[in-house]
Amino acid sequence: METPGSQSSLHRANLERVVRAVRTAGSLTQAEIARTTGLSAATVSNIVRELKKGGTVDVTPTSVGGRRARSVSLSGDAGIVLGVDFGHSHLRVTVGNLAHKVLAEDSEPIDVDASAAQGLDRAEAVVTRLLAEAGIGTEKIIGAGLGVPGPIDVETGVLGSTAILPGWAGTNPRDDLAARLGVPVHVDNDANLGALGELVWGAGQGVADLAYIKVASGVGAGLVLRGQVYRGPGGTAGEIGHITLDESGPVCRCGNRGCLETFTAARYVLPLLTPGHGPELTMPRVVALAREGDPGCRRVVADIGRHIGSGIANLTNLLNPSRVVLGGDLADAGDLVLDPIRESVARYAIPSAAQRLSVVPGALGGRSEVLGALALGLSEMGDAGLLTLGSSAAVSA
Repeated sequence: METPGSQSSLHRANLERVVRAVRTAGSLTQAEIARTTGLSAATVSNIVRELKKGGTVDVTPTSVGGRRARSVSLSGDAGIVLGVDFGHSHLRVTVGNLAHKVLAEDSEPIDVDASAAQGLDRAEAVVTRLLAEAGIGTEKIIGAGLGVPGPIDVETGVLGSTAILPGWAGTNPRDDLAARLGVPVHVDNDANLGALGELVWGAGQGVADLAYIKVASGVGAGLVLRGQVYRGPGGTAGEIGHITLDESGPVCRCGNRGCLETFTAARYVLPLLTPGHGPELTMPRVVALAREGDPGCRRVVADIGRHIGSGIANLTNLLNPSRVVLGGDLADAGDLVLDPIRESVARYAIPSAAQRLSVVPGALGGRSEVLGALALGLSEMGDAGLLTLGSSAAVSA
């Protein structure tokens, strides 16, 4: 029986510390594990040997700076994690293992007016199909991450008022999906998951403090502070879309006037171009036309960029991030939108903060949120439970 402070409890804690470091990063060399955990190289070597014997980790030869090393990752047989992301008109599902390898992925259109139950029915069906196609049994699933486009109560999992998926307001998609899958489900909003996806797999790798800005049907920011997504006590941190730019501006869905969202979100800016481009215009089409040289679309994209830059300047003055990653459809506009953003940041942000800030497009495109959901499922897993997935030697030694 383990007692606090005993050698066995200390050893167990070190095992979990190593597993946590590897799980978070996907793979690390033994030297990187030692630096991350603060454990000695000899201790790390013994623990990795033990975890490998127990089937919890895989060890493969690699090289770092021309020198031979050993890369450690969680075993691909240790379990499967799902990422599920709902957007304004899409459902995306991804299947990955604990070594951060994506095994299967697909997306489907969904009806914005569908109920939460109908949406989760679709998600369950896509999960079943992807697992069958990949030859993976449902018993391998050990957790899932879920993304939804709206404010989430971090304690209860209840989705607040949302204009993007109105049929979902007041529901608890976390508990509903957990009941369907029979595994723990962790939920977050789409902007936070975009930030997490870019942090783990995309343009935010290696950055401890960043903001992910998503401009689509609404405007939101996912904030990463000291390597962790910051949600705030109520889960609403990052509502950059409701920064006031003009108190006499258009009425926003939140009830205020002149919010950033009213100058940048698709529902507000597309009508500006309807007279010359027709009522079926979409934001991806605006971006494509802007890249082709359409003067009206270029002007709208540039204006959006300047407004977003004002919001980012406020964010920069408050939090001083080192990188801002632009996601959503606008990211495909490249410098047509990024240059106006940078100009506004340079004008309105404190110079010392602006000089240290880089503004870049997301590297994952439309996959950032679903990969963020996968990363959420991976990051919220209990390390003690992972040890039991291997041999009992990894637990009792």
